[in-house]
Formats: sequence, structure tokens, C-alpha cells
Amino acid sequence: MRVLGLDPGLRHTGWGIIDVDGNRLSHVADGVAHPDADQPLATRLVLLFRQIGMVLERFRPDEAAVEETFVNRNAASTLKLGVARGVVLLAPAERGLPVAEYSANLIKKAVVGAGHADKAQIQGMVRRLLPGSAAGEADAADALAVAICHAHYAETRRAWKVPAGNKFE
Repeated sequence: MRVLGLDPGLRHTGWGIIDVDGNRLSHVADGVAHPDADQPLATRLVLLFRQIGMVLERFRPDEAAVEETFVNRNAASTLKLGVARGVVLLAPAERGLPVAEYSANLIKKAVVGAGHADKAQIQGMVRRLLPGSAAGEADAADALAVAICHAHYAETRRAWKVPAGNKFE
């Protein structure tokens, strides 16, 4: 199974592709989509959709997983992140892929073992779990962590018959 992990953001959306064979994980590719911040919001969303679409077209994943939105104190920022997240959810769903969602704490627990791990810990564990992955940019490492989390929980989802769009914790 090939999994696309996505860490949504309006300025930087991380993506990571892994292959899953039983409990064996292999790094395929990762990167960050950077819509032009000087463009109007609608144009940035189109650019984000197209960039994620190119990743989908090139790597042809079987499933996708997206990190849930972290709500912060700034309502306007949270709303904009939610809009970007909607685009990130739409891109694989529009192509017929199942899309799962995971909370940041569950992702961190699945990868690091602690729900409040910092970015450096996540990058370090991603490099350890996926040999050959540089996981250089934090957003790309976070996206790979989302894919790893999905790899750990996908079989459980199927066994429990939890639809991909439903929250799983």
C-alpha cells in the first residue's frame, strides 16, 4: 500500500509518500508545497490544490492521511488554516482515494511515543523509521509522520470498520 501523508498549511503544506508492506515502511518521497504568499487567498488555494495534484499524479498513492487542524488563539489564522486543510482533503478525495484524519497528539504518539513531542524529536524519529529519508524540512517530516501514523492505524481502522473520514483516536 502506498500512503500519502499531508501536513496542511496555507504557506507551507508538507507531503510525504511511504510504501507499507505489513509492518515494513519504506520512504518514497517527501517535500513541501509553497503557494506564493503574495497572491490572493483564492489563487493560493488553487496553487496548493494543483501542487498536491501533481504529487498525487506522480506517486499514485492508494490512501491519504491528513493532520487535523490545531486550533489556536487567533481565529482568523485558524480559519485560513481550515480553508487550506479543506483543499488538502479535497485533492485526494476528488481522485477517489480514502482520506483518513489524525490528531497531532495521536501522530506524535505513533511516531515518537509521546503526544507532546517537539519538531526535532519528530524529525529524528522519522529519519530512524524511514532510512534514506532526509526529512530535512519540518513540514515534510510532519507529513511523513502522518503517513507513518496511518500505516500503524490503517489495519485497525479496517478491522473495526471505521470509515476513513471519521475521527480515530
